[in-house]
Parts: sequence; structure tokens; C-alpha cells
Amino acid sequence: MSEILVVGSLAYDDVQTPFERRRSVLGGAASYFAFAATLYARVRMVGVVGEDFERSDVERLGRRGIDVDGIERKPGRSFRWFGRYAYDMSTAETLNTDLGVFGDWHPDVPDRLRDVPHVFLANIDPEIQLDVLDQMRSPRLVAMDTMNYWLEFKKPQVAKVMSRSHVVCINEAEARQFAQTFSIIRAAKEILALGPAALVIKRGEHGAMLFTRDGGAFWSPAYPMEKVQDPTGAGDAFAGGLVGHLASAGRSDSDELRRAVVHGTVAASFAVETFSVDGIEAASTDALEGRYRVLRSLVAIGAESLAAAAPPPPGR
Repeated sequence: MSEILVVGSLAYDDVQTPFERRRSVLGGAASYFAFAATLYARVRMVGVVGEDFERSDVERLGRRGIDVDGIERKPGRSFRWFGRYAYDMSTAETLNTDLGVFGDWHPDVPDRLRDVPHVFLANIDPEIQLDVLDQMRSPRLVAMDTMNYWLEFKKPQVAKVMSRSHVVCINEAEARQFAQTFSIIRAAKEILALGPAALVIKRGEHGAMLFTRDGGAFWSPAYPMEKVQDPTGAGDAFAGGLVGHLASAGRSDSDELRRAVVHGTVAASFAVETFSVDGIEAASTDALEGRYRVLRSLVAIGAESLAAAAPPPPGR
């Protein structure tokens, strides 16, 4: 089975929507990514937690088959985030962030994980992302994410991570911010000029767009959802489906990248159904395959297009 290394945050979230509030639920980019990616591949996790992080939550990750030996436990509090959503449920307003032990963490990737062929650098300080890349020996595929804070204060470092990645995965606002333009097309050209083979722009309820260095482009709608409970972690679950599919396929040509984008949008649909990681944790390969086929049918023209759909992900 293919292997993926994810380096990122494990956290406890307080999430408030117009309809409900949940306190101290399991979150963090690495958690959402890992639960999604394990539908496709073996996931190795590197992260840090504080003394308050429940051992039962580490065991919860382990029960899904995630390798948790790379999680460090340090004196202090775990990363905590408090966010609020308005009625459109599209953008979170951050009310409080407590980095805790995550604030001064410098990961030391265990030697046995430095040969893992697929690497996902979740939304963390770009200097940490670069440090992780320096520790990896010869990754076959590197994918990265970032956020507006790093684009504002450490843009040169973010650009360097992009230049060393095969796939850049960011949201629409971040793409515009990075390139200082309203045009997604112009932003894509600027980011791809740095060196990555592909750029995936996450657009929330409007799906995702793929741009490749050879001039290719692709758009997938989001999976149609009647009810969204908690959008937190949707982008990280998307990345888990995206990278998971590429790792499972063993290649990242144009066709597989397109299929990976559709898999990412399907994975995100499970994440938003419930609070915390519960939705993506409960997802099965059969359920994922079913939604994949529904989503493919929305964009297919004729039976021959449906016949070209990717096969279902392999069982864990």
C-alpha cells in the first residue's frame, strides 16, 4: 500500500454556527487530512500535542490505521482554535487562537519516515515546511497548503515552499492575495511559474479548480449537500482525498490530477456533514465511491464520459 507523510497541526476546536456550538472537539489540519487520506493509503503523521491532549484521541487516530508514532507530547497546552460561522457557512471568523506547544515546535522527522514517497505539508509556518523538506530524502510527490497569515508575513518563504512542491493547494482568496490580483488565471500563472506541476484552488461550496504547468485546466463542482453542519477542516479533508488518490494511483499525470480533484471534493463533503472529524472518520470506501460516481455524473457528457471515471479507491 502507498504511504503518505503528513506534517501539521493536531488541535482542539471550539466551533460556533448560527445553529449550534461545540467545545473542545478534535480538529487540526493533520487530523482532517489523515482521516481522509487513509481511505486511499497508509498515513504516517508528524505533529505535536500538549499535556492536555487526550490519549484517547491519539488512540482514535491509531484505530483508523494512522501511524501516530511521530506525534510528540510536550509540556504545555495543545493548539486550540475558536471560530464562528455566519449563516452562509462559507468563511470562519477566528475569535481566538492559542498555539500552545505548536508555537515553538520544530519537527524532527523520524529517520524511518524520511523515505516516505508522498508528503503533505499542511498549513504551518513555511520555515517549518522547508525544514521538513530538508529532512526528507527523495519524495516522489510533495503537496503543500498555506494560509493568508503566512502570505502576509512570510511570502518569500511560502514562495520557496511552492517552488519545491509538485502540487500547491490553496483557496481562492489566498491565490489572489499571493499574486496581488483579482484574476484567478493570472494568479495561477504566477504560482506555476515558481515550479510546481499543478495548482489546485479550493473554492468551498463552488468546488475546486485545477491548473497545470502545461496549460491545462479543470473545474469540479462541490458535491451537492442539503445540510452543512461544520465547514471546519473541509479544505484539509479535500487535500486528503486529493493526495490520497494520487498516492494510490502511483502517478500524477493530467488525467489523474483531474480525478484527484473530484476525489478531494467528495472527501470534503463528508467532513462538513458533522462537527469535528466525525464525518470524515465515519466515511467508508463504498460511500466515497458512491459520491464519486454521483459527482462525476454531474459533469459528464454522455455515457462514454462516465465510463472513463476512475476506479474506486482500494480498501485500507
